[in-house]
This record gives sequence, structure tokens and C-alpha cells, in this order.
Amino acid sequence: MGQHLEDGVELGDPWAGVDAAGLEHAARAQSERPVPGVEDMASYLAAQVSDDSHRDVVGPLLDGQGAGGVVLRRGVVVASWGDPAQEEMAFSATKSVLSLVAGVAFDDGRLRLDEPVCRLVDLPQFAGGHGRGITWRHLLDQTSQWEGELWGKPTAVDAQSTREGTESAGGPPGEGWAYNDVRVNLTALALTALLRRSLPEVLRSRIMEPIGASPSWSWHGYSESVLDVDGHAVPVVSGGAHWGGGLWINALDLARIGHLCLRGGRWGDRQVVSRRWIDEMWTPCPVKRNYGLSWWLNDDRTVWPEAPASGRCARGNGGSHLLWIDRARDLVISSRWGSDVESLLTEVSRAVKPDQPAERR
Repeated sequence: MGQHLEDGVELGDPWAGVDAAGLEHAARAQSERPVPGVEDMASYLAAQVSDDSHRDVVGPLLDGQGAGGVVLRRGVVVASWGDPAQEEMAFSATKSVLSLVAGVAFDDGRLRLDEPVCRLVDLPQFAGGHGRGITWRHLLDQTSQWEGELWGKPTAVDAQSTREGTESAGGPPGEGWAYNDVRVNLTALALTALLRRSLPEVLRSRIMEPIGASPSWSWHGYSESVLDVDGHAVPVVSGGAHWGGGLWINALDLARIGHLCLRGGRWGDRQVVSRRWIDEMWTPCPVKRNYGLSWWLNDDRTVWPEAPASGRCARGNGGSHLLWIDRARDLVISSRWGSDVESLLTEVSRAVKPDQPAERR
């Protein structure tokens, strides 16, 4: 408690406008709402894929250790529960971190959001008529509508794709939206081909080390997810954990990522990721207004209706893994394996008075 994540930077009194008792109650309540069954991850994941023929896990697993998390206000730890230093699988919160890695390529001038991926990446998935029309923006905002199989998993077996009815079956890129892990894995493959390095190496050197993250996090792919780069087999990570793999990270390191985004990509005196990229990540998708470049946007309170409209989040496994960023309150919440996350967001937001009068982007 009271730890400053950004050494040497004072962002104001973290307790100003904070109901300390209310904050403590919110943290304690979340610690008492653990998601059941996660101590046996293999059994837990068995229910995540509806198609029995593709339920087999092909990436490594990490058994869950129970509810844990941390709250930052103005870059200072003001509440925690469980063990915030315990690594856990991030599930689909990995997608938002993948978007930050894309931001590195963007800042280096290697990625242009509205340019077709095939211009710089030579992969068969982007060689056909549909594939040639897919841009980096389509990959990152989940509107590519690509159909196919990658690492033995077809796009059609991801049941969450059809949950919201916003996919335009057979339609061109950009005209329909679907939350699909296979397509996110395609994004990771394309970025690996573009950068010609493993994405964990890029994340470590360009983001995690500059923000002072611990060395304990790791990012995994599948047993056969590799790409030949100049004769070397480069591992390709996954963007989720339906079949294992994904980002394994503790709540405090995830909160560091949130604080970086909250400050417009700046850490100390260094611009780690450009503010322009942060703005792009949080720009609504034309066909899915509560989604940006792999980040959820609560502007219209359709992601978490009871939480403030000023929030953006990375979330996984239905929200049991959450990185919440509220610019109006200078607030970051990182929660792992806790159920009823909306209650946590509501109670913490009620305990922290907003600095800015407007709660909309």
C-alpha cells in the first residue's frame, strides 16, 4: 500500500477525494468473490469451446490461484487484495496488450492502420481476394471477417463470434464485427511477420522494461505456432487462452500497463508509446461503438452499465480478468479471478471522486 509505481513522478495526492473506508470495503468484497474451479485449469477450459472436435488444449496452462488485484490512484497503490504479485493467465486481456505491441510498430513507421496487411506481410492468409482487403485496423478492431484455420483451430468453432450477431457472414472486411480468438491469433502471426521478432521480445524491450515491470510475466503460443524468419523458427504467441497460452502476468504489472495508457503512453520522462496510438486504441470501431483497437470502451455504458462512462478496459474470461482505466478519476483497477466485477467497478468508482466533470470521451 502506498507504493509509487512511477518513481520520481508526483501526480498529486492519491487520497484526495477518496473515501478510504469505501475503497477498503470494495477490495475486501472482491477478495470474497473468487471464480470457482480455476485451480484445475484443464477442466475449467474444457467448457470454454462449444465444438467438441476442437476442444483440445494446444498451449500451456497455469492453474488459477484465486481472487487478487490492485487499485492505483494517481500512480500509487491505494488498495489491494489477494496476492497482486501472483502470475495468472490473462485470457482475452492479452488482446489489449497485443494492441500495444502493434503500437510499437506504428510508432516505428512500420504499421499503417488503413494499409492492407499484404503490402508488407507475405502470408497465405492475406493472399486471396478477401485477405488482400484486410488492413491492420481490421485485424485490431476485429472486423477482418477472415475465415479459415490457424494452428489447427478454425474460426467457426469460436462460439463467442456469433454471440452478438454483428458478424456479416461472407461480407467484406470492415462491415461486420466478431470477437474471435482465431482471428486475433492471425493478428499475432501478422505482427510477428512484420516485426520479424517474437512479440514477447518486443513487449519486454519496448514496454515492460521501460515501465519497471517485474521479470515474472511470460507470453505463450501453441505447440506448433511458429513462423520461419530467415531460417529460424520464431514462436508466435496467442492473443487469448481458449486453447491455452496467452499472457501470464501479475495484477501489479498489468496495472503498470494501465497506468502507462492512462498517462497517454508516457512513463517518467520517456514517451514509451505515442499518445496518438493511445488515442487510436480508444477510438470507437464504426461497426462496434463500444470497441476500439482491441480495447473495450464504456462511453455509452454498454460494457459495464453501472460503471462510469469514462472507463476503458482490457477484459478476459467474461470480465473475471480486468484492467480498468478511468481518466476522469486518474484510476486504474487490475483484478484477477474475481466474479461480479461490475460491483467492484461501481464501488471503487463511488469511493473515488472524479477530478474531471465530464465522464465521456
